[in-house]
Amino acid sequence: MPGPAKTDLDGSWRVAADIGGTFTDVIALGPGGRVVPVKVLSTPPDFGSGVLGGTRTALSAADALPHQVTAMLHATTVATNAILEMRGARTALVTTRGFRDVLELGRLRRPLLYDLSWQRPTPLVPRRHRYEIDQRITADGHLEPPVDFAELARVAGEIRAEGIEAVAVCLINSYVRPEEERRAAAELRALLPGTYVTASVDITPQMQEYERTSTAVVNSYVGPQVHDYVTALGEDLREAGVSAPLMIMQSSGGLLDAPSVVGRPVQIIESGPAAGVIAVRKLSQLMALDSVVAFDMGGTTAKASLIENGEPFVAGDYEVGGGMNITRGMGKGAGYAVRVPSIDIAEVGAGGGSVISTDVAGSLRVGPESAGSRPGPACYGNGGTSPTLTDANVVLGYLSPQALAGGRVAIEPDLARRAIAPVAHDLGVDIPAAARGAYEVAVSSMTKAVKAVTSERGRDPREAVMVAFGGAGPLYGAAIARELGIDTVIVPVHTGLFSSLGLLVADTERQAVVPHRADLDALDLLGAEFDRMAKEVTEALAEAAPSAHTEVQRVLDMRYRGQRFELSVTVPDGKLDSGLMASVRQRFHAEHHRTYGRAGTDELVEIVNLRVRGRVRNPIGVERLLGLPPSVPRAATTRECRFDRTEPTPVIPRAALSPEPRQGPLVIEDMDSTTLVPPEATAHRDRFNNIVISWTTTAPEAAS
Repeated sequence: MPGPAKTDLDGSWRVAADIGGTFTDVIALGPGGRVVPVKVLSTPPDFGSGVLGGTRTALSAADALPHQVTAMLHATTVATNAILEMRGARTALVTTRGFRDVLELGRLRRPLLYDLSWQRPTPLVPRRHRYEIDQRITADGHLEPPVDFAELARVAGEIRAEGIEAVAVCLINSYVRPEEERRAAAELRALLPGTYVTASVDITPQMQEYERTSTAVVNSYVGPQVHDYVTALGEDLREAGVSAPLMIMQSSGGLLDAPSVVGRPVQIIESGPAAGVIAVRKLSQLMALDSVVAFDMGGTTAKASLIENGEPFVAGDYEVGGGMNITRGMGKGAGYAVRVPSIDIAEVGAGGGSVISTDVAGSLRVGPESAGSRPGPACYGNGGTSPTLTDANVVLGYLSPQALAGGRVAIEPDLARRAIAPVAHDLGVDIPAAARGAYEVAVSSMTKAVKAVTSERGRDPREAVMVAFGGAGPLYGAAIARELGIDTVIVPVHTGLFSSLGLLVADTERQAVVPHRADLDALDLLGAEFDRMAKEVTEALAEAAPSAHTEVQRVLDMRYRGQRFELSVTVPDGKLDSGLMASVRQRFHAEHHRTYGRAGTDELVEIVNLRVRGRVRNPIGVERLLGLPPSVPRAATTRECRFDRTEPTPVIPRAALSPEPRQGPLVIEDMDSTTLVPPEATAHRDRFNNIVISWTTTAPEAAS
């Protein structure tokens, strides 16, 4: 638990670090609400070095000492990268006889329906490392037969001989009788000391053996690497004098202590993107915004999420490792199924480091390959030669031709033009036209991510406000919003480090989930189970924060009988009686109609899972972090920027923007990002120091 807000009383500091594909962002919050932002290049494969270096730089700039740090907060891509780069642990699966091939059978889902060359992702566990045992748990919980420990010892011997580093245990119907699977997992831990072992019921005790198996496998696949990373980072921080407990962002949007993360690393796969959404959530609550699209673009990917009435959508499952990570429906099948709570985030492989190329037909392509931080875009001068979106933005005049990240990254425009030149030659156009084409292709790609969380959810994007953040988000936010008919774009303070800011204001959370097979009207059973789960999460949070108050939220995963997918409905506080459950049914009908365009009757409604979410509120308010950063006074400058045509464009710092609307085109430079205001828009600075971009001409109709 990060602890109470002491920053105004005893000189303590809170430090938040977020690892991205290109940059590692660090923000330190100290006495009087002082904010010290730092942006450094990420340091793959040893990402912890970037975190440690950024922390030292921030504390040095703040004239603070390591022992003054009372909270160390972190969002990391370690688990995600292990999957995307296929460099996780050598993993085995132990399962019931007859279910060895569940990972390959999966679900009948094709993300690209008419692409005959598409293939399913390679299973994380090869078939030869999947072991069957003669054990069976029936659907009603009987053992026919129970686990044979002699057979388990034989399997352990084979696993040991193969040099396996991690094991996932998933027995059929184990959610009905979880203790049987836990006994098998405990025996394997004893037989295989030093091997990382996951019991599926400890991660996702729910129906549907494919999702449960896949989640357990993913947890074991990333487990050793996350364990080593978190352990090493904690030790390095302590050696540097930072003794504060390490807290890590979960995919669901809450902070969790490092030891718990090591046991369930699958919970932090969307750690970094979730932190950014939480920052937007806090900002939307402060500004009383009803519907907000959070758009985050960094060096490697672009992400979108929807926040309604101050709360993001949290999905019960999603996929990781596909070309576009999504949480719903017919677009699934490209990645590995993960059944743990996660903020509903659509992600595409388009970022500042995305490589620009032409395909065999001569069409322009952007991503999903990325130049990363090493060597990075060609304009960084670190040996990179591949043309990237960052290079295109330099050629177009949108980015400074001298330096980025407060002067820490030098820019060489000639290298950017040289990298783009072959693409321009292939297209038969000049270099600026090729760069502008890449910009527009990227806008089209990222528009799909926003549609995935709005129109595909039954929400009209034109009713929302967009908050654009990340190192590259403000360069593209206005163009994407224009494409979708969104008429207002907000670019917050510290936008390039907004995910780190989200860590500073995030709450600490624990969640519990159990399957439910009783009737919806079994109120005594429902109430007793909710009470038991609420006690479980409250006690877990109390261990980290004994004096803190825990808020408990009850949720039902519901569907109509015969359906495959469920919707989550919040259960209001109060005694579970017939009146309250009637209101829950009506909420479900309304959400189903809004999402799918139709609704059924009460008799068809069934409960799939019960969820309880415990939350300890963070006493740090986002308003404390929205002060205008100090900037060095400088003379107004102008750059030639390419839009539909080349135009002289004023370049100003955020501080020079007034509350009065200023007509575009305009480039607004911060230490951590650059905001592009197109010619047909205006921009002003509001009372929270946000840049607010609005349209001076009628926006187009939103694409369907």
